[in-house]
Amino acid sequence: MDIERIIDELHLYEKKVLKALENLEPPISPEDIVKSEKMDIKAVMSALGSLESKGLVSVHKSVDKILKPTHASKKYAIKGLPERQILQLLSKEGPLEISEIMKKSSLDKTENKVAIGWLMRKKWAKIEDNTIKITSEGEKSLERLGSDEILLQELAEKGQIKLSSLSDKLKKAFKLLNQRKGLLKVKKVKEHEIHLTDKGKTILERGLEIREEATQLTHDDLKTGRWKKLYYRGYDIHAEYPIIFPGKMHPLKRIIEEIRDIFLKMGFTEARGPIIESAFWNFDCLFQPQDHAAREMQDTFYVKNPPETKLPDKSLVEKVRMVHEDGGSTGSEGWQYKWDVEIAKKSVLRTHTTCVSARFLLENKPPLKMFSIGRVFRRETITYKHLPEFHQVEGIVAAENVTFKNLLGILREFYTRLGFKVRFRPAYFPYTYLSTECEIYLPEKETWIELGGAGMFRPEVLEPLQVETPVAAFGLGIERLAMIRLGIEDIRMLYQSNLGWLRSLPVCP
Repeated sequence: MDIERIIDELHLYEKKVLKALENLEPPISPEDIVKSEKMDIKAVMSALGSLESKGLVSVHKSVDKILKPTHASKKYAIKGLPERQILQLLSKEGPLEISEIMKKSSLDKTENKVAIGWLMRKKWAKIEDNTIKITSEGEKSLERLGSDEILLQELAEKGQIKLSSLSDKLKKAFKLLNQRKGLLKVKKVKEHEIHLTDKGKTILERGLEIREEATQLTHDDLKTGRWKKLYYRGYDIHAEYPIIFPGKMHPLKRIIEEIRDIFLKMGFTEARGPIIESAFWNFDCLFQPQDHAAREMQDTFYVKNPPETKLPDKSLVEKVRMVHEDGGSTGSEGWQYKWDVEIAKKSVLRTHTTCVSARFLLENKPPLKMFSIGRVFRRETITYKHLPEFHQVEGIVAAENVTFKNLLGILREFYTRLGFKVRFRPAYFPYTYLSTECEIYLPEKETWIELGGAGMFRPEVLEPLQVETPVAAFGLGIERLAMIRLGIEDIRMLYQSNLGWLRSLPVCP
């Protein structure tokens, strides 16, 4: 035990409290220290808490009750309780009917009723044929006071009494009196009894010097050199400290911002698009046939208001129709069905952000690099790994010499910057060819997990948009990536606002 270090770290108030404990006779209360050292009670309690945490004192806490008399109990202490007054009346007058008692008693109507009730309860009297007579127990009580009456007299004399100071007999009397309204004022009080520990006694034997401490340095202290003569208390770096939960970005938002920063640093331009889209931009423009399973009500949210959206320029709509029906001028055979413009007008909650890429290609000429982050919607059953609403990052790269190999390199660089090892495997999507799915490796599970799709836009997508260069495209899910980064198994955790979990996350990743 480093005594010198402990003494050096003691606050001035802690030293004063220890000195008081050395000089006062036990039992010692905080109020005794206040009187002895002329300190504020809050300062004393704060110092005691700190000393107890350091093992220098022990504080035994208890709860007691302070009993005080009321105006009624002071009156009864002199004249006697209502039942005592009626007992004396019966002793003088003999057995009386209840109506006669009401007339001859000096008590009011309510007090008479209370008195008769307690006469019966204490067995001082009994009722026979509507007449109240004194019992043998009542005769004995005429010669002596009950414990409740003794307690009332002591309260009237002393003003207040601690419950813990009463004898067992008077404690029972308190319970009896406390059942009666208006006779006692009872207040709970917390009491502290303070004792020095062996460690505290050792500190006092070593000796304490009470002197003023410098709590802050002023301009004059530094300018005049006075700071050299000031006494500075040592700091306990192991002292307890409050747990603070600072404001911080939501973990899902933080990962989204991290993804945004990666693409911006890779030279991409960010774009945004509407959440409510036409089926034309969400499906038709991307060469997805109108009878495709993904366009069914069980997979896509269709919007009632507005039920339809305005389509773009008629020439673009016509080119998309031709591509769907017979491939147009792309050399493709198309889907070989009658394309319906009314179906293309329907309003949907976008099922992916690829529609943002299609709009961007129409409005901007290559070369270009674009990405978009946004919410998408699909009619999924809510489970631990699926939600009907989630986030997706979408991107395209359009230039004369862009190849599928360039696309794989971009994705590999993106996942490497996120700290993942990635691999690719062949896949199928209606609007890309070649197509691939991206998988990242999870070392702790020794397995690969799929996170998104990518590929080269088909001529059937590019020709109506009048894009003549190759376009590499990708769409990646963010929630699943967030689950891996945050080590959670249930996707719903990202949206449940679990304060315990959110507070446990670090401020910085």
